[in-house]
Amino acid sequence: MEDNARDKAMKLWYRQPADEWVEALPIGNGRLGGMVYGGIKREQIALNEETLWSGTKREAEREEPLRYLEESRQLIFEGRYSEAQTVIEEHMLGPAGNAFQAMGDLDLVMNHSSTVEDYRRELDLRTGIFRADYEANGIRYKREVFASAVDQVMVVRLEVDRPGALGLEAALTSRLQYSIRKSGIDKLVLGGEAPSLLDHEKEFSQDTVIYEQNKGIRFQVHLLAIPEGGQVEAHGGRLVVQRANAVTLLLSAATSFNGFDRDPALEGMDPRPRCEGWLEAAAKRGYAELKERHMADIAPFFDRVSLELDAPSRDHLPTDERIAMVRAGESDERLTELFFQFGRYLMISASRPGTQATTLQGIWNNMTKPPWSCNYTTNINTQMNYWPAEVCNLAEFHEPLFELLEDLRIAGARMAKAYYDCRGWAAHHNIDLWRNTSPSQGSASWAFWPMGGVWLCQHLWEHYAYGGDRDFLRDKAYPIMKEAALFCLDYLVEDGEGNLVSVPSTSPENTFIVEDGQRSAVSMSSTMDIALMRELFANCIEAARILEEDVSFSDELQAALKRLLPLRIGRHGQLQEWYRDFDEAEPGHRHTAHLYPLHPGNQITVRGTPELAKAARVSLDRRRVYEGEDTIGWCYSWNISMYARLEDAETAHAYLTKLLGNPFPNLFNAHRHPKITFYPLTIEANFAASAGIAELLMQSHAGELHLLPALPSAWPSGRISGIRARGGYELDLAWKDGRLESASIRASQTARCLVRTSAAIAVDGAEWEKVEEDVIAFHAEAGGSYIIRGM
Repeated sequence: MEDNARDKAMKLWYRQPADEWVEALPIGNGRLGGMVYGGIKREQIALNEETLWSGTKREAEREEPLRYLEESRQLIFEGRYSEAQTVIEEHMLGPAGNAFQAMGDLDLVMNHSSTVEDYRRELDLRTGIFRADYEANGIRYKREVFASAVDQVMVVRLEVDRPGALGLEAALTSRLQYSIRKSGIDKLVLGGEAPSLLDHEKEFSQDTVIYEQNKGIRFQVHLLAIPEGGQVEAHGGRLVVQRANAVTLLLSAATSFNGFDRDPALEGMDPRPRCEGWLEAAAKRGYAELKERHMADIAPFFDRVSLELDAPSRDHLPTDERIAMVRAGESDERLTELFFQFGRYLMISASRPGTQATTLQGIWNNMTKPPWSCNYTTNINTQMNYWPAEVCNLAEFHEPLFELLEDLRIAGARMAKAYYDCRGWAAHHNIDLWRNTSPSQGSASWAFWPMGGVWLCQHLWEHYAYGGDRDFLRDKAYPIMKEAALFCLDYLVEDGEGNLVSVPSTSPENTFIVEDGQRSAVSMSSTMDIALMRELFANCIEAARILEEDVSFSDELQAALKRLLPLRIGRHGQLQEWYRDFDEAEPGHRHTAHLYPLHPGNQITVRGTPELAKAARVSLDRRRVYEGEDTIGWCYSWNISMYARLEDAETAHAYLTKLLGNPFPNLFNAHRHPKITFYPLTIEANFAASAGIAELLMQSHAGELHLLPALPSAWPSGRISGIRARGGYELDLAWKDGRLESASIRASQTARCLVRTSAAIAVDGAEWEKVEEDVIAFHAEAGGSYIIRGM
């Protein structure tokens, strides 16, 4: 595909404005987010700022839970699981967390009629620019909106093709407590505060949003209008633009948040100077320069990776129509290209170095009490947000997660000591801006799970595995990993049979049934606990070896590794989810936590552990047979990668097709949950789908570069460039008629490179040898480039 055709294809576009928030189009600069509706008479841009959350810095951790830890353990050892769960839920849980907040809206009311012709709105993924244009009363109207990371402002540009024909009113509003004032004739300032407390007893009731004086985060939004021709005046909380040729609106926003351990009211930063400084600097540059700087910033990140599938194009059809056609059973493989790149675009827009990590909805939210508080849900969702970071060549966008881990290392250490009397640090299922790491109020099936930090540590190791940065390993990754491993060592207890077991233990959000009819979520050493600790201990041992330090600690980990329970196969031939072969209360449960060692872990592989891989397949297939309506969205995304790891291309592709038919019209993915009456956005499905598509085309988790490991038959020919692999490689692949045609491998480290492919191949640029069926090896030099040719 030629470059201009590819650029044209990388757009979401529509023939009508968005009717609701989940149809609007997302823009963001990592800190400031907007959902642009593209309205005709009234344009609405829903606004977010990443640090606008409810609550304030946390109080000291509770003392009660530790007093009941041993009682809960004893009940579990006696097989009284439901009683242990009752003890946990009554005595061992902490306070509820806080919620990411909707900041407000920028509303524009145009002075033309509501009847227009030739309407189009679009989002250009390569440039991050929203556009809407149409004709009203013989006048062409053009609108562009983007959020600039380099200039830290949101920019709205409106133009007409008839001089003096542009007129509009601009206003700022908020769902939170706020006031608005004018600043001169061309500027509005909205000042507000977030709630200090949300009563979670009535999850979706707004009367439980509580404000307290001198508590909570303060925020400001500044809006400046710069007309070309005509005039602008501030009237009654609005900016009125009349008889202009064009106008540029610049918006800045900031909060008083000054760190998770500081009071935002008493120790907070003043948002005003930052808002004023950003606006003043941006106004001096003018629209053309702001746009050029924005595009020069975002396009190089986006262009690192391209995916092209040789399939019929439907780019001439609006995106919502294409989604509807897939939902109706038609094929549109080129929509996969757009979906893949949309996930990468969302990461560029939501997770910039120096910003907060992405929430359940990235940096976009339109509610005061959003589903699951729009927080960091660390029993799968937060991790999924970052699955594409390394493989999809956006490694620096992984950094906000690592900064979150630095905070959790501090906050989680206090919690680990208070709740469990353990060294190191830990985190449970829900984390918020204030770094809540304690188990939240609710069912122990999801609330009580102290392995969240252990899973998050995998991302530190993956960043090292892909990039090989020893400074990062020494200074950032290993200290955090080591302290998480210390928690695990202390949390493990003897089971009386020579084993070390984690007690209490859950398999996130799932429950089991025992012989006497008990239904419980709590037992000991769930398969996920075992897999996570095995992985963390092994990674710490390897890190210590690389860094040539901590020999005695490595020995301690090695000894503990030998005493962890093994992964086990149950009576159905499935991978057991719990330490005993309990009956599943929900055989089709949306979570597949016990399959972590298959993906995203690497302890189960098709060739290295074939019996366990077979058992994992049985577990997946059983889930599929009993699949419920809440197995949707992010569940589909995870299934893509798991079936890809099993090299089942067609089932993986079937889940990708389901996913392509599932999203809202803006490609955000929908989830269904039995406790929620509407379909909420869960953005992790988008991120994980991008990673899953890459997993179908290349895998590197088993110590080799496996090219086209799970190529769907629907993609007989195509190419991908710029994807990354563990070991410090960057690859371009091309295939034709289902067979590898060529691969370019660029090495950043010197090492022996193993390549697996079913095609007959030769290597240009290095001597190579065949080491086993379908595997060749060659010596790769740092900075070297090697071409593999299909024969």
